[in-house]
Amino acid sequence: MLSRVAENLYWMARYLERAEDTARLVRVSRHLMLDFPGTTQLGWSSLISISGADEVYNRYYTDREAASVLTFLCADRRYAGSILGALAAARENLRTTREVMPREVWEEVNRLFLESSEVFSGAIDLRRLDDFLRIVIRGSQALTGMLDGSLSNTPARTFCAVGGYLERADMISRILDVRSANLLPRTPDDLTPFENLQWMSVLKSLSAYQMYRQQVRLRVRGPDVVRFILLDPLFPRALYRCLSNLHRKLYTLPRSTLPCQRVTELQGMLATEDVAHLAESPDRLHAFIDELQLGFIRVHEAIQSTWFAGVDSPAPVLAD
Repeated sequence: MLSRVAENLYWMARYLERAEDTARLVRVSRHLMLDFPGTTQLGWSSLISISGADEVYNRYYTDREAASVLTFLCADRRYAGSILGALAAARENLRTTREVMPREVWEEVNRLFLESSEVFSGAIDLRRLDDFLRIVIRGSQALTGMLDGSLSNTPARTFCAVGGYLERADMISRILDVRSANLLPRTPDDLTPFENLQWMSVLKSLSAYQMYRQQVRLRVRGPDVVRFILLDPLFPRALYRCLSNLHRKLYTLPRSTLPCQRVTELQGMLATEDVAHLAESPDRLHAFIDELQLGFIRVHEAIQSTWFAGVDSPAPVLAD
């Protein structure tokens, strides 16, 4: 397989996963704010922080009101991490590599982008937001099923899986980091109002609520949620499971020693860290997730230097 093709498929999968995860996060946050009593202030700024896009946002917007944040995250094509920006990048990466993918996958990606673009072409209409998010999430799930059911077990499928798992792990850590910052107690007597409701939103952002209740069989509590999201070996959106799947996929590729080593380092960090202590302190958890984020960067750099260095033109579509 050409390096250019492999890299395009890798980024296509990353952008599709990013669009889906962002749509899930926006939908759950919107529902959470509807559940909160009117006297409780719950802002949208945390969504910008989760995306790591504060600098880009401040370049184009002067406030953190709902309309501005939702327009930026959903429809602003100037930000390649927005839902429409990510779908456009995924579509363009796939367009240049259609020969290695089933025709149905290209048609579904193209349909998803066009249908989503028809809903919003500029500022967000809050009355149509739920329809937009439902289109994106269902379309992404349909694509996951198509790739699983119609793509042969070749390097093309492997690079799609590698990109998806790495992006998913990155989004898991971001959601847990920002959403837990004001939820974990800083002192033993510090009880956040509506804490249970907010931790439920963390789980729902990852579609983990029902699986958490089945596995943990306790009421929703911060320490249990942190442990489940980081260490559960069975749930597909738990960090441990994502890294295990990523390592397994990388191992099947030639010259995979360095990328596998970088993933193993992250697995070692999870295995040796005392999650109970992390759950007691938001500062300690934040520092740990910062280390994970640096580890994800090292994994990406190892993948890039091993398989993508000196790619043929045209280069893959990346964020501006």
